[in-house]
Formats: sequence, C-alpha cells, structure tokens
Amino acid sequence: MNHRFRRIGYAVALLLILASPTQKLPAASCTTQGMLTATDREALLAVANPLAEAIATQNTAAVKAALLPAISNDWETIQSVVLRSKPLFEGGQLHWRTMYLLDASDQKTAADTEFFCTNSDSTLTVTVNLHSLPPGRYALMIGDYLNTPLAGQLAFILADDHGWKLGGLYAREGALDGRDGVAFWKQARADAKSTDNWSAWFSYDAARWLLLPVEFLASPNLEKLDSEQQQVSSPMNSLPLVLSGAGADAGKSWKLTAVRLDTTLHSADLALTYDGSGITDPVAARAEAVAVMSALLRVHPELRQSFHGLWAYAEKDGRQTFAIEQPMKSIP
Repeated sequence: MNHRFRRIGYAVALLLILASPTQKLPAASCTTQGMLTATDREALLAVANPLAEAIATQNTAAVKAALLPAISNDWETIQSVVLRSKPLFEGGQLHWRTMYLLDASDQKTAADTEFFCTNSDSTLTVTVNLHSLPPGRYALMIGDYLNTPLAGQLAFILADDHGWKLGGLYAREGALDGRDGVAFWKQARADAKSTDNWSAWFSYDAARWLLLPVEFLASPNLEKLDSEQQQVSSPMNSLPLVLSGAGADAGKSWKLTAVRLDTTLHSADLALTYDGSGITDPVAARAEAVAVMSALLRVHPELRQSFHGLWAYAEKDGRQTFAIEQPMKSIP
C-alpha cells in the first residue's frame, strides 16, 4: 500500500460509503446513553458485548455472522481490521463509554446526516456526522479496554436490519508509549509556549488521535484542541524542506516533502517522505534513510523527546523505493 494512504489506525465504516447521490438534510434525532430505554440498552448490549468479545479473541467467524448483509462483500477488509487490532485489546476489560441511538428513519434517501447528541442535563452536545447514510435506525457504541498498555478503543456502528447488525468497525489506541491524549495535549501546549512548533503540531495530532476514537464526532473539547493547534505554525508551511548531511554525508542534501504522525507500530512515530537518490542496494538505502532522519533531528532536536521514533520513506519518480522505522535512540 502506498504510504501516503496508509492509515495510522484501523477503521472500516462500509455502510457509510455508497455510490448513490446524496443530499444534506437537517439533523435527525439522537438519544444519548442516559436517556435510552432499558429495552433499547439491553438490545444493543446483547449484540455489542459478544461482538466485542469476538474481536478481542479473534473469532472472525462470529464477526462475519454479525455483518450487515449490505457489506458482506467487504468481508476481507473487515477481517483484516479485526486481525490487526488484537494488540489493542489483549488482557483488557471492556467498558462502554458511549452509546448513542441515531434515528434517521424519516429520510427519503441516502444523505449526509448530522445528529446532535445532548446529554440528560444539557451540559454537553456531541455532533455525529455520517456520510451518505441510508434511512434507518443506527447506534454508535464506543468502548475502552481498561488495564491494557495501549488502552484500546473500540467503536461500532450498528444498523437495525430486523435486529442489530454490524455496519461499521473502528479500532485504535487510547495511549502510545504510556501517554494518553491528555498527556500529549499538555505536551503540545508546553511546546507551543516554547515555540517548538513542529513538536507542538504533531503532539496536537497525537492528542486528537487518542482522544477521538472515530473521525465523525465533534465536541466542544475537540474544537478547543483544534483551535489551539491552529495558533501554531504548521510544519507543512516549511515544506518542501532541504536537509543537509553531516559527517560522512557532508555535501549531500535531500528534499523533505511530507511529515505526518504514524502509529503503525502502536508508538508515536513521525513519518518522513523525502526525494531519494534511487539507490537499489538495501544497505546503502538504509544508510541514506538514517542520514535523512539524523538531518531532520539536527534541525528539530526537540522531536527526540516528544516522539518514539521516525519512519523514512524514500521516493523516486513518484514511486516508493525504501522504507524504514528507527527509534530515536538509534538515530545518530
């Protein structure tokens, strides 16, 4: 898979991706966890609990049996998500954080739909934005696996199709290298105050990733995070960036074209894309990649303390030619 499209977590929401034209409709109704009837709550948990157990124990047959028929043809993709998510949940105890019952039954056709989910005392409103949603009843379930190193987060979109069926599956970390989203947010604020903008920017990215288990939720807290990040000068404004070699690589230079957060190895890494020289020898290609990493850290040494390591992706003529990950302690 081209690294530019490589996800930094695992997500499938297949019922939301339709080929039919869509329209934007007014918000449909949302019932929050505290306002669910006992009947609805029990019906959701009767499906969600066994499904979560099947994912945690890698019982792919049980997951397949729970699929919404409309997405059964995408089973291979869903199975891949399940298998890759195993480290997130091992040994943990599931706690359901959020349950929303989403009713779009009055829609006449598939539409981009907003649900405003306000808690029972009206102190918090979370917005759920679902793309190309067919008419019907849905539920969003978000759970945390307690007492696990990665503090795994699991989210389901369930669709009511003569019983609740799995229509969307999301899994991602809740902590990286022993730090949760709040810790990264605090780090981002400290870095921003010190004008360490690169570290601040990507620490905000890490905080958002860990605090937001799905991409289609909005809340006042996350809007505050976004607002703070926008006060920081984005590293993208510095790209492309020419990096210069040192020591044995003195006189060499490389053009850095992209940087992003990458949690592929369940750590807080940064992924660098640079214009490589097209070296085919793997030993020489590795040496070049490490030299690029080292060159970036000479420009931004603060990244060593904020992140676990770096990925380096070499590109030549639009093709990826080499990729490697190194922890900070291994980069000279």
